[in-house]
Amino acid sequence: MTTLFFGQWWQELTNTEQVFWGIALIFSVLFVIQFVLSLVGLDFDHDADLDMSVDSDSSSAYSLDTDFTLLSVRSIIAFFTFFGWAGVISLNNGASTLVALGLASISGFSAMFVVGYMLYIFSKLSQAGNVDINEALFNTGEVYLNIPSNREGLGKVHLKIQGSLREMDAVTEGQTIPTGASIRVVEILHDNLLLVEPSENYLLGD
Repeated sequence: MTTLFFGQWWQELTNTEQVFWGIALIFSVLFVIQFVLSLVGLDFDHDADLDMSVDSDSSSAYSLDTDFTLLSVRSIIAFFTFFGWAGVISLNNGASTLVALGLASISGFSAMFVVGYMLYIFSKLSQAGNVDINEALFNTGEVYLNIPSNREGLGKVHLKIQGSLREMDAVTEGQTIPTGASIRVVEILHDNLLLVEPSENYLLGD
């Protein structure tokens, strides 16, 4: 009975309505599947944004833009999902095919941009959470918690690594370095531990 009703309903649609409904239904299912996969940790995405560049080996080559990309699995699914439903809603409200196509395109590209921007933000957050500790070497910073003398205990320092202010454990081989003192990183020890020395000639953020 359900199949018969669906078939009758489908046949009553115009060709344009069938196109929009088909796109809306298919990509809505894909959207839900991708959302469920993301919840269980099986989600995947592949950037497809192409930035044409020229190198010595060929007249043109393609490279991936790792900072911001509009074309990806998520953004493409979002585009067609919103494109389809915007077209369906427009036609149901009496809009012409041309108007429906225009509104659908605007909705699709808007969804694509929003998803692309969200992926960009998440990528930046992920990069910020995976700082290369070696970038701290020879950087200057400020003591947050006293650093005991002669490596007799751990203190904490604040310093900038890859543009972000970080709190790190630190030791020193000299005298105790009090809170607020300026320090300089001279060596990276085990477990992201920093060996530092007083450095009154350096200021945080230099």
